Amino acid sequence: MKQIKVNYQKELEKTLVALEKEGRVPTLLLHACCAPCSSYVLEYLSSYFRITVLFYNPNISEASEYEKRKEELKRMIDSMPVRYPVQYKGCEYSPKEFYQKVPDRASDQEGGESCFLCYRFRLEESVKAAAAGGFDYFTTTLSISPLKNAGKLNEIGRELSEQYGVPYLFSDFKKKNGYKRSIELSEEYGLYRQNFCGCIFSKKEAQSREEMSHTRVLHGEKII
Repeated sequence: MKQIKVNYQKELEKTLVALEKEGRVPTLLLHACCAPCSSYVLEYLSSYFRITVLFYNPNISEASEYEKRKEELKRMIDSMPVRYPVQYKGCEYSPKEFYQKVPDRASDQEGGESCFLCYRFRLEESVKAAAAGGFDYFTTTLSISPLKNAGKLNEIGRELSEQYGVPYLFSDFKKKNGYKRSIELSEEYGLYRQNFCGCIFSKKEAQSREEMSHTRVLHGEKII
């Protein structure tokens, strides 16, 4: 039997309409990977939720990169006008957690099973924080990236929601030109936009793509 593909943007819109009808402003724990990906999500959701942004990303390959992304996220939160308050919540940088839970993906490109493991352990830490803090919902900015599997993210979110008892805010933030808007906001706020997801494996893939593009240019090929 063919599985029906869920439109998670429409699921999100249904939730937002219901909240407006109820006349309440719930709390949301938003897992954030970086400032650029968070920009559109905060602009969008801060009209409906009181948001706490959780920066939990032990997958990031170097401490300097981690600090740069963290500080950019905090700067953007302080700069962005919002309807309801947005707070920042940081976590200790602990890359050992990533390497313990995600094996070397030498033969697994970005978007594969290793990435799904990474989604899960970051989302699980997020739902634990949401449960401990008594939040009404939790979700992640990750689905805004064209390289991230929104279906898998929402599937994991649903499972963790059932396990920990905190509703997951279904979403696919790349929809409705969300990714495009994040680029516009990055330019507006002068945000640092990294060219790789965060882990050492994605960094190597990005470097490989750049080297390939450079080689093609040297050979007179047109890069589109």
